[in-house]
Amino acid sequence: MVNFRIAIIEKINYKTIFWFIGLMAIASILPQFIHNQFITGPIINATLFLAAFYLETGAAVLVGIVPSVAALSSGLLPALLAPMVPFIMIANAILILTFNKLKSIHFGSGAIAASMVKYLFLYLSANLIINTLMPHNLAVKAAAIMMSWPQLVTSLAGAVIAFGIIKFVSIYHGKKEYE
Repeated sequence: MVNFRIAIIEKINYKTIFWFIGLMAIASILPQFIHNQFITGPIINATLFLAAFYLETGAAVLVGIVPSVAALSSGLLPALLAPMVPFIMIANAILILTFNKLKSIHFGSGAIAASMVKYLFLYLSANLIINTLMPHNLAVKAAAIMMSWPQLVTSLAGAVIAFGIIKFVSIYHGKKEYE
């Protein structure tokens, strides 16, 4: 029995647990306190890129689900855009999956492609929802802007932040993840 417990403990990847808990905490807590898309967005997108880099796909996608719920509950995402929450979750999953597929080819190219695909998905989804489900007023149009070009900007900024963190961690541990 003791050998079985030791074998289980030896198989636990504490680094993965650390990354998962840390990224999940950032994704869920940050939107509660910072209500500026151009501050929160890059940090949340950095957590998505870091999750895609350090975690398995399922865990990374789980990290990607949390920010939109936290943003809606904290008021960063206006209640008017509540119908967008599932699409934001899907967009985050798209970013993670796209980046996972392309990161081994080139980090920058993978990050740019993932950011573009996420942006296009959100932009098209927002336009579809806003044009079919919501009244056309100034508040809706202002909220719709949140789902357009700022998504691309904050995603690319998040990729830069994530790259810097990955470089720092790899240098600290004496590895060369990316040049």
